[in-house]
Amino acid sequence: MRVGTIDNPIRLAVFISGSGSGMEALLRHQSSQTCLHRTALVISNHAGASGIHKAQSHNVKAMAIELDKSILDSATRRKSHENEIMKALTEHNIEAVILSGYMRILSPVFVNEWKGRLLNIHPSLLPKYPGAHAHRDALADGAKITGCTVHFVDEGVDTGQILAQEKLDIFPSDDESSLSERVKILEHQLYPKVIDMFAAGVY
Repeated sequence: MRVGTIDNPIRLAVFISGSGSGMEALLRHQSSQTCLHRTALVISNHAGASGIHKAQSHNVKAMAIELDKSILDSATRRKSHENEIMKALTEHNIEAVILSGYMRILSPVFVNEWKGRLLNIHPSLLPKYPGAHAHRDALADGAKITGCTVHFVDEGVDTGQILAQEKLDIFPSDDESSLSERVKILEHQLYPKVIDMFAAGVY
């Protein structure tokens, strides 16, 4: 992975599934200062994702690449979907992929192709509470502290090399919604900083 420069920043693709709040936080970070990276493409697996319009409002190319439901075999459908994504990444000269609320698990084939250039942020202090229900699991466990983790993606679920974490206290009054909102604030601060370091060759 090369080191980004001001004149030749690392070209990022951000994968989203919904509102793209983390993606928008990254775009604001990139527009507010000189960065060694820029978002060249946003991809959603849902055509109706509001994050697509947010990206476009920032003059960033955004597209939906959905599963082809006419393909009945799930393995073939998944392969076709990822092939379409790979084609888009190649066409836009993408150098690294940033997962931001992307709710699909990528295949080992895809992960291997992008290993070391594929980052994710997870709403817990990994290795605690991996998977899709981190806030629910933390509350059910009676945890007093949670946070978020930026990590490289490997073939497992939230098992890749940890790059950075931020912590916050869980309040007795917290439910999944309130905890999610407070962790998102941390995520929107931490992820751009880690991507800065990644583009500078720190990781």
